Amino acid sequence: MNWIKSIRRRPVAHNKDKAKDIPDNIWDTCPGCSGMLYHAEVEKSHFICPHCGHHFRLAPLKRLDMLFDDGQYTLIQLPKTADDPLAFHDLKKYADRLKEARKKTKNQDAFIAAHGKIGGHSVVVGAFDFSFMGGSMGCAVGEAIVTAVQLALLQEAALILVPASGGARMQEGILSLMQMARTSVAVDKLKKRRLPYIVVLTDPTTGGVTASFAMLGDLTLAEPGATIGFAGSRVIEQTIREKLPPNFQKSDYLLEHGMIDAVVPRSELRGTLIQALGLLMPSRKG
Repeated sequence: MNWIKSIRRRPVAHNKDKAKDIPDNIWDTCPGCSGMLYHAEVEKSHFICPHCGHHFRLAPLKRLDMLFDDGQYTLIQLPKTADDPLAFHDLKKYADRLKEARKKTKNQDAFIAAHGKIGGHSVVVGAFDFSFMGGSMGCAVGEAIVTAVQLALLQEAALILVPASGGARMQEGILSLMQMARTSVAVDKLKKRRLPYIVVLTDPTTGGVTASFAMLGDLTLAEPGATIGFAGSRVIEQTIREKLPPNFQKSDYLLEHGMIDAVVPRSELRGTLIQALGLLMPSRKG
């Protein structure tokens, strides 16, 4: 008899209870430098990597907490729209995708809005949630942006929009593309009333969002390292059959070529907005 077969392996004891006690969100991996970061420290630093300065994508509620005075604001009740106007399905029904996204994010759609004060100035702030179907813009997002504009007009407040989007929502077809025109017309009403409209471009801002309201701000800011553009770089290279420059469609490149007004680190964003609002609407503070 082979003596190897006669050896019995001793069972290895696993402490399952100990493994359960370890939370999943203690450590983060930085996409910029691949460093391991303690989650609590990243949160304290406005979700910026302390080693390379990479700006993590930020949930919309955390964005609002960071911008408003003392983190105090009132969420806007956004209108409901038809969930699945085209009864669309590909590998999965669009209605099912919406249910999954709502369960995952606890949001009704990819955009939330709130009103309050920033530096004592009345503002309406709308922020995209990229984790909700890539922050794509469909009828619900278009209607929400129009509602945010209407509230800013009613309150004679500034409007600040923070896009983080892959563009128009393909599951809503032509209806999603119509939101490009609707949102552009809406923000034009602010300009006619001489109310400030500020856009803060974050990673990523692409597609139909870039081609509409996101590039119409009186002041256009961007976070460092944000990808901003219409079509993807590979699509552009295949179309023009040329190699694109390094960092093409990154915020620093766009600043260098006059597409945006400033690249502002997240830790300085609130202060920059307060300064801008003071210049754009000095008589409306209070």
